Amino acid sequence: MRKDNVKVIVWGLGAMGKGMVEMLLKKKGVEIVGIVGRGAKLGKSMYEFLDVERGENKDVIIGTQEEVLTEKAADVVLICTDSFTKVTFPKIKYCLERKMNVISSAEEMAYPKAKEPELAAEMDRIAKENGVTVLGTGINPGLIMDLLVVCLTGACVEVEHVTARRVNSLSPFGPAVMHEQGIGISVDQFNKGSQDGSLAGHVGFNESVTMIADALGWKLSGEVKQSMEPIVSNVYRKAPYAEVQPGFVAGCAMKGYGYVDGELKIEMDHPQQIEPELEGTHTGDYVIIKGTPNINMANKPEVPGGIGTIAMCVNMIPHVINSAPGLKTMIDLPVPRAMMGDIRELINN
Repeated sequence: MRKDNVKVIVWGLGAMGKGMVEMLLKKKGVEIVGIVGRGAKLGKSMYEFLDVERGENKDVIIGTQEEVLTEKAADVVLICTDSFTKVTFPKIKYCLERKMNVISSAEEMAYPKAKEPELAAEMDRIAKENGVTVLGTGINPGLIMDLLVVCLTGACVEVEHVTARRVNSLSPFGPAVMHEQGIGISVDQFNKGSQDGSLAGHVGFNESVTMIADALGWKLSGEVKQSMEPIVSNVYRKAPYAEVQPGFVAGCAMKGYGYVDGELKIEMDHPQQIEPELEGTHTGDYVIIKGTPNINMANKPEVPGGIGTIAMCVNMIPHVINSAPGLKTMIDLPVPRAMMGDIRELINN
């Protein structure tokens, strides 16, 4: 067993970063050695922003990337900022060049070659050059609407068509996700934003569809098609990072379509909103595979998005450390699993 603790730095102490820190503090064989933050958080103890007491734990002072991210300062950096590969790329590059593995929660990083093939190739080159690994993951994309689908097709002799459906609550997520989904704005603003591209909606259909297609050996014909419609609330709703008045947008109903030789083969159906139960919407995750045999998986209620993303990023730490250098995706590494023992026992080197 490895003798010294696995050293982790967390970049970003928002909703997801905070949750990852609190999860890591409960694990054996791991040590948080740095937090990268900005603004008013700089120079303060990370415990000022957590829901756990410091107790006898060593204090960690939030610093800038230059202060915290020195060469080999950690085994892995969890980057919990941004949704898009091109935005988070400079941060990933900074860490890789300092010979630290990276796990990113940015949605597009779950399968970056889907939209940013050149940046994906560059990350792969930099990671290999520095002997480290980079992975993007989360609950979705990263597990529910892609890796889980791929896993279930393993029981099929033939696959004709795949549908992944996730009906979920956005309530646990932070301001960035609320902005991307248009939570709290008017229907007119939503429609304008969806038309001019200022509203992203769910980020990840390109990544999930391409991951599934590549895993199954299907060649997509053309781009992944998407649609988005507002979910308008009839009641007042309030979540930790957003509130919605009646008549305004409480969520976004997204659909995605992947075609192979002009035939629709992969469908994504993803309505998500804050506090869905206030209007009788029941959350759940569904995988429907038409093939030999047919497979219908239903999980109700949904796997919670916030907790799920936090857990996926933390639980993949040993796999990333053990991996050969380069850019990896969830179909490249061993299946995720909860780490209930000493993390050091899971490290091969």
